[in-house]
Amino acid sequence: MSGTAARLVVLVPAVAALLGLLVARRTDPRAPRALAIGASVVAMVLAVAEVIGVHGSSGARTVSSIPALAAGELRIPLQLQATTATATIALVVAVVGWAVQVFAGWYLRADDRYGIFAATVSLFTAGMLLVVQSADLVLTLVGWEVMGWCSYLLIGHWSRKESARRAALKAFLVTRLADVGFVLGVVVLAAGAGSTAYRQVVQAWAGAGCNDAGACIGPSATLRNAAMALLVIGILGKSGMVPFHDWLPDAMEGPTPASALIHAATMVAAGTFVLGQLFDVLVVADGARWLLAVSTAVTMVYAAVLAFGQSDLKRLLAYSTLSQVALMLSALAVAPADEGPGAGVLHLYSHAFFKALLFLAIGWLSVTVGGTAAATMRGGVRGHLFIRPAMFVGLLSLAGVPPLVGFVSKEHVLSAAEAGIADGQARAWVVLLAGLLTVVLTAAYCMRAWVVLDDLGAADVERHDTDTATLGVRVVVSVLAVLTVVGGLVVVTPLLHLGGHIAWLVALLSVLLIVGAGLAVRSVAAGEDPAIRVVGARMPSFDAGFGVDRLYVALVARPVLALAHVVVFLDREVVDAYVRGAAAAARLGGLGGQRAHRSEVAASGLAWVVAGVVAVALAGVALW
Repeated sequence: MSGTAARLVVLVPAVAALLGLLVARRTDPRAPRALAIGASVVAMVLAVAEVIGVHGSSGARTVSSIPALAAGELRIPLQLQATTATATIALVVAVVGWAVQVFAGWYLRADDRYGIFAATVSLFTAGMLLVVQSADLVLTLVGWEVMGWCSYLLIGHWSRKESARRAALKAFLVTRLADVGFVLGVVVLAAGAGSTAYRQVVQAWAGAGCNDAGACIGPSATLRNAAMALLVIGILGKSGMVPFHDWLPDAMEGPTPASALIHAATMVAAGTFVLGQLFDVLVVADGARWLLAVSTAVTMVYAAVLAFGQSDLKRLLAYSTLSQVALMLSALAVAPADEGPGAGVLHLYSHAFFKALLFLAIGWLSVTVGGTAAATMRGGVRGHLFIRPAMFVGLLSLAGVPPLVGFVSKEHVLSAAEAGIADGQARAWVVLLAGLLTVVLTAAYCMRAWVVLDDLGAADVERHDTDTATLGVRVVVSVLAVLTVVGGLVVVTPLLHLGGHIAWLVALLSVLLIVGAGLAVRSVAAGEDPAIRVVGARMPSFDAGFGVDRLYVALVARPVLALAHVVVFLDREVVDAYVRGAAAAARLGGLGGQRAHRSEVAASGLAWVVAGVVAVALAGVALW
């Protein structure tokens, strides 16, 4: 049953996307809405069936295959898999996909391109589910690129705005650039293993291979590091890590449901699961792990600092995604081999719930108050039966307050770093210190967001469309809030293989840091936005990401354009010069012959013919 469910859970949203495009142009949005929501519900049911099926078979791996391909010596089995981990994350993706489709049906109810949006969300969900269920690098790459294309479409959905077009193009260019590394890494791993199946790739690259005579030959450590480093570069780009981070906050130009999908359970978190599948190879690629550890440590602190000073609360959530994804990836950079990737996958699981909750709640609130700027949302949650507790629970979980799901997963990540220190990894110190500093900063910007949203001293907010939210929207927000509260119980089930445990000393320290940061921000607030008090006139610099766009232009765009101008000059003035010169010479020769032909007379022509015949005859006699 789990094998069939693994196939169908990918197929259903993909078919819904194709059918959705056929009905997208209809004036009545009910058909695309019913199709998108119905398919998401079916995908959720299938994901539940897969979880039950895998668990019922004691978590045994069941592989669902379609006919394999052969490319010379390379085998491409095109396999899907169903394990407890893949089934659990597939269920998380399906739940978030359902929540986004229901919310988008209300949020974009007046959008004339809603049908296109819903179909794209279905395709996006299918791409992520393919990455999760894949047991083959080629299928992973297909799902990976489908998500990249869909992110471009969703971010630029409101393409009538120049800012949306620019943000979509920026996301596309940055992620495509990083994907060059991902594709090259896949090629190297597959070529070395002779197969694209994860199982064969791990067997070939994780250790020595022995033949029947007992001779063991290990893979090249340098080549393994290079392949995994290339793969990590692709994942850093897709996840928005430094130095590829600047596209993700700009992606807020897309509709809020698209932001919830991209940030919560799809593209930016996909790399964590891919590296989790290849963890046995990553753990012996020390150079790639250092690259991952340094990038994630820098990103989690840098993004958390930027989140605190944002003037727009939706962009605050975007930067918090950068910081939290860095946290989950950092667990893979430092976890000992015997603990596995469980801590990072657990944070992927928990982050999906509370981040989807926060984005959808902020989207709902933005409809009622007319925007997402902090000044507009000031005091906005007062009096909201659903939004107020939802934002409260979501921000507490994001900050890592026990016993919410964010606390459980964050402490497993810090525990993995502590285990890495015990394992003798110097990079684990980098990750642990950055993680503890991030705990403080996260608590600070979460407290700042709550002070703004629940400011009792603010004037009454002018509200719009306060009672238009459908029952489905209220159910979605309630379900995500409940999962944010009780989702941490997954650690007492066999659904995720967690090698470590909560390090209670680190947990106590992080809780104290959260309390201290919260009290500090609350005391600084004194009836106003604490970011204005702390950041002040530097807030535009925070909004601009400390000028990273200008840095990109100076270090990347201008040199590339200058090189392009040089290439054009060489092509036109050097390479094409020979072609133009040959053409000019041929033309001049033709003109000269034409003029000579016109100026000659019959007698002289005959004389030249006789002279030619005589010359040929003499040459023949001489040769004879």
